[in-house]
Amino acid sequence: MKEKMNQKLYSLSKSKFRSSFHLRKYMIDYINDKGMDKIKEHAYDFIRSKIGDANPKNDGKQTPMKNHPVFIAMHACGCCCRTCLYKWHNIPKGRVLTNDEIDYLVNLVMKWIEIEYKRVTL
Repeated sequence: MKEKMNQKLYSLSKSKFRSSFHLRKYMIDYINDKGMDKIKEHAYDFIRSKIGDANPKNDGKQTPMKNHPVFIAMHACGCCCRTCLYKWHNIPKGRVLTNDEIDYLVNLVMKWIEIEYKRVTL
């Protein structure tokens, strides 16, 4: 699983659009204030609520592109809408995400956040 995530993050980093997303200082401050465990809870909540349904409301526009580190990570990781989920992760539209898929996406988002956090804070 770890190798699959690393390969996926590498592929995403080759996309001009996906690689344009980065954490900003206020997001780092938010992570420092809340802690990674709370950020992971937010990732579960956002992935379930934004892309978990078979046909999410406003699909393609439901995930903001600012204000929260998980939103930025969802865009960077290609899990911001069902179209991107299919393109980048081969997860089909029109059905509810499985628990395994949600776990995979949360772990991918958190891995990206951890890498980006280290990049910004070192």
